[in-house]
Amino acid sequence: QVQLVESGGGLVQPGGSLRLSCATSGLPFTTFIPVSMAWFRQAPGKEREFVGAIKWPGINTYYGDSVKGRFTISRDNAEKTVYLQMDRLKPEDTAVYSCAAKYGTDLQTGGYDYWGQGTQVTVSS
Repeated sequence: QVQLVESGGGLVQPGGSLRLSCATSGLPFTTFIPVSMAWFRQAPGKEREFVGAIKWPGINTYYGDSVKGRFTISRDNAEKTVYLQMDRLKPEDTAVYSCAAKYGTDLQTGGYDYWGQGTQVTVSS
């Protein structure tokens, strides 16, 4: 019943920008049940890496060290959508980016139960 659908991936040049979207459904985004939303990425042959997370409801955000200062996570409450704005992209950012969700907000970097299929981001000249 829970569905997460990413979009916005593509091919960009180094130094460029890209905005990813994660449309959600089936999650109880209410004031009574806390939900954490996050972005992860995984490159071929590498482990999945935490990118950023945001509390729902709430506005607290947390970022992985490799993307701090370059990526920004935000949300649209009405549309139940989480965004990942990626700026000053590097070839090392090339990966499949997935959004994730979990109940609770204590730990932002792990423990996610629901995942989208992912969207490919390729940074290359």
